[in-house]
Amino acid sequence: MTKSIERRRFIKTAGLSVAGAAALGSPAIAQGKKELRFVTSFPTMFPGLGTSARRVTDRINLATEGRIEVTLYDRGALVPGGVGVFEAVAAGNADMYYSSEYYHPSKSQAYNIYGAVPFGMTTPETYAWILHGGGQELWDTLHEGFNMKPFAGPSTGVQMGGWYNKQIESLDDMQGVKFRMPGLGGEVLRSIGVAVVNLPGSEVFAALQSGAIDGAEWVGPWHDLAFGFHKVVKHYHWPGFHEPGNIGSYGINLDFWEGVSDADKQIITSILEAECYLQTAEYNGASPDALDKLLTEHDVQLHQYPDDLLVELAKASRDVMEDVANADATTRAVWDSYQAFREKSIGWSSLGIQGFLNARTMAGSNL
Repeated sequence: MTKSIERRRFIKTAGLSVAGAAALGSPAIAQGKKELRFVTSFPTMFPGLGTSARRVTDRINLATEGRIEVTLYDRGALVPGGVGVFEAVAAGNADMYYSSEYYHPSKSQAYNIYGAVPFGMTTPETYAWILHGGGQELWDTLHEGFNMKPFAGPSTGVQMGGWYNKQIESLDDMQGVKFRMPGLGGEVLRSIGVAVVNLPGSEVFAALQSGAIDGAEWVGPWHDLAFGFHKVVKHYHWPGFHEPGNIGSYGINLDFWEGVSDADKQIITSILEAECYLQTAEYNGASPDALDKLLTEHDVQLHQYPDDLLVELAKASRDVMEDVANADATTRAVWDSYQAFREKSIGWSSLGIQGFLNARTMAGSNL
């Protein structure tokens, strides 16, 4: 056998050995990949809430370089409806959800507090409570009972008071009004004589158009404009006492989370934290132009709720929240923590933020 033949045979044999090693290595790589089934309470094509979930999906896929492969399921695709995402992730039938915690009060009334509190904290204050006021630790304990790890989600910002077919000028004007508002805000309105109606967002326009309801709250100028409420009612009220700082939420199945490397845990955590900034900024960026269009192009009339009504709403909110807090010891602990941080924040926010806003309003456009 010549040296050239031996050389070719060696190369061929070595090549087969390398190929064999690669073939053996491929399943190991495949076995190391983790699939993350991501479910959401919001349609994935919906601006803001929907596009946020798509952005999170793309970022985790890219940042983990294939170690975690996220599949995003549209609302209702893997889990019936939007509120079942909690149960699906808790049971391990999905791995992560994007939702709002106030969709899950049947699990614990404490979840209302992690969604939105009437006359509660603003978005920055709420994030501060969660990250630096003990809110996250209490939430971790609450979620651990359902085999999940919770994360704060982005905010749609302070909401508007809602749309009415007439101007609200006093507490008496609210009596018997058929108004769509879910959650704790709806309970507050019900306690002052409003006929509260719970409807999914997709049915609100038709209900307003038919007269089945006299008014409705949705989100704020960006989404209210898109839903076209101004086509059937023209009286737009503020402020949104019911959701001054609502935030979304993520929940990750604990079995999945504990099976992820520390490095990938940090990647996921950082992406979810960044999304709080990105989507919240998106709403604050889109709402001013949308409000201007409603007022200047669609003849919408903007009204501030009268002071006497706001005072009564505040009193009713305190009563509703006390009833919620008395549901059980866990909810009481979360509420006490929230309230303590709210009281502490009021002083600084009034002095720093509100003080500056008052000064800016007084100064007008003089820069």
